Amino acid sequence: MGFVKTKKELDDYYSLGVRKFIGAEMLGVLFETKPEIVSRLLPPPLMSADAPTGLIFIAHYPQTNLGPGYKEAALFINCKYGGEQGSYCLSMPIDSEESRLYNGRDIFGFPKKMARIHLERNADEAVGWVVRHGIRFVEIKAKLTDSFPVLPEMGANFLFKASPRIDLKPGFDGPVFLCRHKTDVEMKSLDIGSASLSLTESNADPWAELENPKVTLAFYLVSDNTMLPGSVIAEVDPDAYIPYYFKMTDFFAGK
Repeated sequence: MGFVKTKKELDDYYSLGVRKFIGAEMLGVLFETKPEIVSRLLPPPLMSADAPTGLIFIAHYPQTNLGPGYKEAALFINCKYGGEQGSYCLSMPIDSEESRLYNGRDIFGFPKKMARIHLERNADEAVGWVVRHGIRFVEIKAKLTDSFPVLPEMGANFLFKASPRIDLKPGFDGPVFLCRHKTDVEMKSLDIGSASLSLTESNADPWAELENPKVTLAFYLVSDNTMLPGSVIAEVDPDAYIPYYFKMTDFFAGK
């Protein structure tokens, strides 16, 4: 393949209308935090959900339709927009080939960063952690005690897409879009239990800003996942969005 893609190459690429993850394994926790924390972290026009809750997961995707499998983690807080309940992604470390970083970040707006990720399960125990810049900033240790027959309904993800100005002035070259995206999950098994959650201070990955969230449920999900095409649902105030944009990269202000 050359720098300029042929029509066949482009046709093949765009024929992949969905992203598939076969046999995905996901260790996660549902948590509660403080309402003022959620309010501070949500970009307008997203609004706080009815309760200050969220989700952390650490996953292994052994097989995809875009190439080799990889590992991923994420931090979501629940929110709503236009009366619809959903979630907002604050962080999404990945342990993969570099190309998977750009696919999720540039197309969908997920804040992906390269990391080292570990996930393992032994019988009724599971552990997962993420390391960046030498800091293990999140670790989950779960004890799985029961199974759940049906996966609860999953809401949409609300994401933002923007391009910073080339003249290095505050703002963006073009509009800032609020987008909606959803993943279909075909459950194979869902085990639940309790877990300890450890969040360590990190300037690059400030998950500890949740201030010791309360774990309400731990789970280990095995499923086939299909990332559906997303959509742009609104254009938002670029000045209001600037403080929230820099979760997309490791922030450096020259000091």
